[in-house]
Amino acid sequence: MSDDTAEPRDPPGGGDPLVAAYLSRRANLVRFFAARTGSMAAAEDLAQELFLKLAAREVGLEAENATAFLYRMATNLMLDRARGESRAAARDAAWSRDARSRVGAEEVAEEPPADEALASRQRLRQLVDAVAELPPQMQRAFRLHKLDGLSHAQTAQAMGISVKSVEKHISAALKALTARLGR
Repeated sequence: MSDDTAEPRDPPGGGDPLVAAYLSRRANLVRFFAARTGSMAAAEDLAQELFLKLAAREVGLEAENATAFLYRMATNLMLDRARGESRAAARDAAWSRDARSRVGAEEVAEEPPADEALASRQRLRQLVDAVAELPPQMQRAFRLHKLDGLSHAQTAQAMGISVKSVEKHISAALKALTARLGR
């Protein structure tokens, strides 16, 4: 006995022959992707991406042979993904080459370990604080010579004092900083 009151069902894909072809061949497409990528997860991702491309295409764009069109799109998707992965690998290799060094067979990072970097920042903060506590003339002579890189003569000229006075200020600053920082 049939149910005459049931409404007719929409065909799979909502009347879109390419989406209908995709839905009927989805399992085959996943196997196609898996055989070529070697990964079931990548195959599922590519199948989903293929569906999204089909669903987003221009309305009215049809293919003479839906199956051939699907597999051409599938092949193009795999090629696009392979090219993207190749570019990413080249970019990562270039970064690794620039950011890392090799010692024998071991790869060594150019940057110090996090604990050493933290300790260095703390020592620098202590030094900056200690320099800030120096008497103004001594502090200025120390900054100009040690931090700004001026010679004793240039520092003396900038401060309007003798070179001998600059030498005394820097010597006293170094003694005070060594005593304060314990080194």
